[in-house]
Parts: sequence; structure tokens; C-alpha cells
Amino acid sequence: MIEIKELFDLTHTQAADYLSAFRYPWEALEGIKQMILDLGEKLPVDEYEQRAEGVWVHKTAKVFPSAYLGAPCIIGPETEVRHCAFIRGSALVGANCVVGNSVELKNVILFDNVQVPHYNYVGDSILGYKSHMGAGSITSNVKSDKSPVVIRDGEHRIETNRKKIGAFLGDYVEVGCNSVLNPGTIIGRNSNIYPVSCVRGIVPENSIWKNGGVIIAKNHEA
Repeated sequence: MIEIKELFDLTHTQAADYLSAFRYPWEALEGIKQMILDLGEKLPVDEYEQRAEGVWVHKTAKVFPSAYLGAPCIIGPETEVRHCAFIRGSALVGANCVVGNSVELKNVILFDNVQVPHYNYVGDSILGYKSHMGAGSITSNVKSDKSPVVIRDGEHRIETNRKKIGAFLGDYVEVGCNSVLNPGTIIGRNSNIYPVSCVRGIVPENSIWKNGGVIIAKNHEA
């Protein structure tokens, strides 16, 4: 449940070829910047406008005047980048996405139809198709002691050897308002996170993370 093929439908991202070369999503973080630069050079010029060096915006996308687009980044078709959004760089934003007011993106892949609409920080993360982060929810991408992030799958520990890892949201994940996704959090497809949650570890697909970190299967919700 923590592998790329288990979390994401790769038909909904321009990064499909890139991601398919990896087993685990955190392995893909290191090369996102170069992947975007390579991809940008191949984009059809009749569909994408190059607004600055390393910055490509689809002609149907809407970018508000107060938004900042840092290089490299690609903004996909029909996507909205709203007021005061801060795309710090190394961001691949898919089609029909919403990057809302005061949202910050850094070293991320957003699949098509992702919504990060209000006051979100998303760093060193991958958000799957139609995933949504409620207002104020963030990915925490560095541990307080600055040590490398360890992914814990039950009793199995996977050493990532990376100090900066945010979260990986499978397709159709819903994250409630003001939640914090701790470094290395993985949320399986079709799962929901209650508002104001502090999430860590692995949330299985088709699950609900409730108050106090209780996880239940969706079909067993009381």
C-alpha cells in the first residue's frame, strides 16, 4: 500500500513516465526539479506559454496577478493559481487543479484535479488524482530533530536517508481542515482524515482517520 502503483493512477499526470521508474514515492522527490525542466522543453508551444525561464503555463490556466511562479514549474490546463499563491519552485501542477490563496508549493507533484485551495503548505510531497486538502492543512516535511525520515509499515522500518519528506496522498484522498501531515505520512486511496488531525505513519486505503488517531475502515463507520 506504500508503492507508487498502489497509490496513484499514473494516467492522470504528466509525470507518469518519471514516476514509473520508482517503486516508492519518496524515491521520486530528488529528481522532480530536473524532471520538470526536461518536460517543459517538450511541451507544445501552441498550448503552453513560457512566462519566464523554467516557467510554463498552459494557455487555458488562470494565474492571478498576485501569484508568484518560481522556476521550475509547470501549470496545467484549466488550473487556477489564485491570489498570493507562492509556488516556490520545482512544482508540477496538473490539469483542473486549484492552488488557492496563500498556498505554498515546493518540490511537489500535483496530479490532475487536485485541490489545495486555502492556506496550505505542500512541500516535498506527491498528491494523487482528485485529492483535496482542507483549509489550513499542511504537510510537515522536516522532523524537529532534523534526522532522516523513516517510513514505518507496521513493524517494518524503511530508511529513506532523506531529511525532507512531506506526505503522499493517494487518489481521492480527503484531508480535513487544519490537519498536520507529519514527515513521511502516506495516505492510501479513497481515505479521509478528520479535521484538526495530527497524522503520522501509514493510513490504509478506504479508511478514515478519526479523532485521537483511531483508524477505521469506511464500511465500518458508526
